[in-house]
Amino acid sequence: MEKLKKGDDVIVTTGRDKGKRGTVLRRIDDGHVVVEGVNRVKKHVRPNPMKGQTGGIVDKEMPIHVSNVALFNPQTKQADRVGIKVLPDGRRVRVFKSNGEMVDAK
Repeated sequence: MEKLKKGDDVIVTTGRDKGKRGTVLRRIDDGHVVVEGVNRVKKHVRPNPMKGQTGGIVDKEMPIHVSNVALFNPQTKQADRVGIKVLPDGRRVRVFKSNGEMVDAK
């Protein structure tokens, strides 16, 4: 089970964008995620008439390693580590390490 999923609210813990909050847009692989508004770079794009794409310089979010982000805990309003707990009925759920609350409980 992944500790970070698409749609999770995360905080960047290290690097150039430390302290920024954003939503996970997608997972690239086991170790990288793309976070909204984080790790933005300017990419030079060639025009592609087949796709109707104009050329120029565009801002783009690049992947960031999962070790550099932490899940945002709404109760404590801080970044928190995530663990996995098996419930008595056999389901596996994500829980916050600080208070043991379930992540997906809304």
